[in-house]
Amino acid sequence: MKASTLKFILLFAAQLILWNYCNFSQYLIIVFLPAMLLCLPIDRGVIRVMILAFLLGLAADFFETGQLGLTSLALVPVAAIRRWVIQLVFGNELLARGEDLSFRRQGLAKFVTSILILTSVFLLIYLWVDSAGMYPLGFLALKYGISLLVSTVVSLAIAFLLLEESVAKWN
Repeated sequence: MKASTLKFILLFAAQLILWNYCNFSQYLIIVFLPAMLLCLPIDRGVIRVMILAFLLGLAADFFETGQLGLTSLALVPVAAIRRWVIQLVFGNELLARGEDLSFRRQGLAKFVTSILILTSVFLLIYLWVDSAGMYPLGFLALKYGISLLVSTVVSLAIAFLLLEESVAKWN
């Protein structure tokens, strides 16, 4: 098993532990699954990433004892727009050259932007479906804002962990 695959599995387990045992506040959901999908190799096709997102979401809901399918419902659209976000933020030349993402080559600002977009999509869908119209808009907006801010910071650290081989590669 490759080190990157093992890292991915351990970080997924960390996400499950975080959701199950670390309930910081009713206003905060820390999620870094969108960043994990972003850090997958560029050559992975959209359909493969969407299937992986569906399976990750299903496993997360099963082990989290949440509503089965909720995380999948929010994670599959993130996987669907992943390639578009990479083109938009990082440029077409990255895809043309077939390079993987790297903090050293692309820079921190591009990673913050792409993680913000993907995490925003995830949280909008997740919170909208999870609330089912039971919470006031102000509460949901506050929960969205706090969760987006904290999740982006955590996701940057996770992305750096997943892509540290690419940092060493470009030294």
